Amino acid sequence: MLHLKDLQFSYPQGKALHKINLKIDQGTHAALIGESGCGKSTLLNLIYGLLQEESGEITFEGKILDGADFHLVPGHPMMKYVPQEFDLMPFTTVFENVGEHLSIQIDDRVSRIADLLHIVDMSDFKDRKVKTLSGGQKQRVAIAKALAQQPKVLLLDEPFSNIDNFRKNDLRRSLFSYLKKENITCLIATHDKDDVLPFTHQTIIMRNGHIIDHRKTIDCYQKPFNKYGASLFNEVNVIPVGWFNNAEEIICYPEQLAVNEKGIEVIVENSYFKGADYLIQATYQDETLLFNSLEKLETGQKVKLALKSN
Repeated sequence: MLHLKDLQFSYPQGKALHKINLKIDQGTHAALIGESGCGKSTLLNLIYGLLQEESGEITFEGKILDGADFHLVPGHPMMKYVPQEFDLMPFTTVFENVGEHLSIQIDDRVSRIADLLHIVDMSDFKDRKVKTLSGGQKQRVAIAKALAQQPKVLLLDEPFSNIDNFRKNDLRRSLFSYLKKENITCLIATHDKDDVLPFTHQTIIMRNGHIIDHRKTIDCYQKPFNKYGASLFNEVNVIPVGWFNNAEEIICYPEQLAVNEKGIEVIVENSYFKGADYLIQATYQDETLLFNSLEKLETGQKVKLALKSN
């Protein structure tokens, strides 16, 4: 288990993390989400030992992990970290980078490197010098390199941000399947809900250096505590009391509203094509509502809108 207790950290300009408490069981895949500057990357740097906590402690499997003040070489042997700035050797090959810390005495060294390059879809580039690669390709090499020494914990900071969409989905499926098979704990800091919803067991929502929610990912999405948490996954509507005969304020996503003759009458302001459907922006009592429609609706058109039944 990875356990953070009352963890605090400050930069010269002010406090960055406030009494962070977390317990992550082995093999759990957890997402760190929140607006830019909320403390996600700082938290990963503290866990890995690149920074020294101001107070509190970090333990793994019951052993206290000392911070940066106690190590000439930062990091912990059972962990690997893929930051947004890749730690690669530019003038050596992809194959050499992935195998950098693997002893040449290991019998399956070559096959292990080959397997990892296959996972990140970089087999065809194994003999290329890293300096010749694109940003997305370097990102994939960095992930393979982090996995080469079979860590127990993998820390990822925006790991797919430079990777093309057509390749990103395959990579996510391949990577998280491998992590599950190897029972590797993964903590991923991301802004992309597609990194979170299909692949993580838990979601940790941060704001201004605080953890404001930590639950199963499906619960964070389906039962958000507030608009901020919901907005990290999708567009959000806040429905005041009484609009749909509701006794309390409702937070809902566009897909939870639908055209219905028994609903309230709204006026269409804009239609945004999204591929499978349209996102419709409408107004009711001078407030904006967002909902999905299979058809494009014209500006000024009046339609009736209701909450979908569960």
